[in-house]
Amino acid sequence: MFISDEQRRARLAIRHGLATPVATVEEAVRSVVCLHATEPASVYLAAAVRARCTREDIDAALFENRSIVKQLAMRRTLFAFPRDLLGAVWGSASARVTAQIGTRFAKDIELGGLTGDGAAWLTEQTAAVKAAIASQPCDTAQMRQAVPELDRRMVLAEGKAYESEVAVANRAITVMAADGSIVRGINQGTWRSSRPLWTLATDWLDEVPPVLNEAQGYRELIGRWLAQFGPGTEDDIVWWLGATKSVVRRALHDLEAIEVGTEAGPAYVLPDDTEPVTDPGPWAALLPVLDPTLMGWKQRDFYLGQHGGELFDRNGNGGTTAWWGGRIVGGWHQSPEGEVIVDLLKDVGAEGRAALESQAQWWNSWLGGEVVGSVYHSPLTRRQMR
Repeated sequence: MFISDEQRRARLAIRHGLATPVATVEEAVRSVVCLHATEPASVYLAAAVRARCTREDIDAALFENRSIVKQLAMRRTLFAFPRDLLGAVWGSASARVTAQIGTRFAKDIELGGLTGDGAAWLTEQTAAVKAAIASQPCDTAQMRQAVPELDRRMVLAEGKAYESEVAVANRAITVMAADGSIVRGINQGTWRSSRPLWTLATDWLDEVPPVLNEAQGYRELIGRWLAQFGPGTEDDIVWWLGATKSVVRRALHDLEAIEVGTEAGPAYVLPDDTEPVTDPGPWAALLPVLDPTLMGWKQRDFYLGQHGGELFDRNGNGGTTAWWGGRIVGGWHQSPEGEVIVDLLKDVGAEGRAALESQAQWWNSWLGGEVVGSVYHSPLTRRQMR
């Protein structure tokens, strides 16, 4: 069986809520498995473009219904997950990250001279933090006051060219947040900034999902990815998941995934996902920085073409993108006054220009003149903003 690039673009358009909006914030998140949350605004923008929802709708999902929860996971990156996926994430991708950063932090604690047993110290402070926030969720500054051992700094690689001084509290909180002990609760900042009150997961979620074992967790994550992003190559899945090939191959076997041909080479789909989808026709979208559709595959030629150097920074972080008919045709930026401006990299004709301008006007209305900052501006955007 062979799935063409044209068919892959049709699947992307339909399944990611881009050709036709979905009904709810939760559906928007599920359409791409999870949303990048490294920058607070990216969650709002990626959900809004798919569900045509308001900021208040997204706030409700994050802080009232708590149906969407932020969690450190794949590739040590913060994501916003559907609540029911947390158990799978905690047992797989987050557990992997916790082991990596926890082991490193424990070693650094010893190297920094805080204690001779970093692992024991971390266990003790984790218990102290849980006790402190059980009665009152707190931000990082308040946590340092409640648990004085965290209110310290340590010097690493002292005397060397790469010597650095790091805050103990930030590193410790990251480990605890990775393992799911604590979660980002109420945000004291705006929708464009992050000042969370750290809260026990058991307090934030009235029902805490059971933690799956590693194999079950990866199988669930990869199954959901294939359902929304398939076909995908083994390299695509390894990259997205931040795991090993052996983990991916085991999950593909357990899922009974089917190998198909694509223009990028052998790829996989779920066993019930072999039928073609109907092309939705022309569609346009202006997607935000680090959007899951842009970042979902490692091999991106079928929608990115030759524009990678213009739209990704040197670390592989994707900037804003303009889409027409399933392909990336440029990016977009905001003027100092907040107006959304489309930056084309190729001619899309009168119909494409009109459709993209319509999207820009929708964003102008949604943003209301608020300028969204980012540290992930692409080379294209940086040029336009000079």
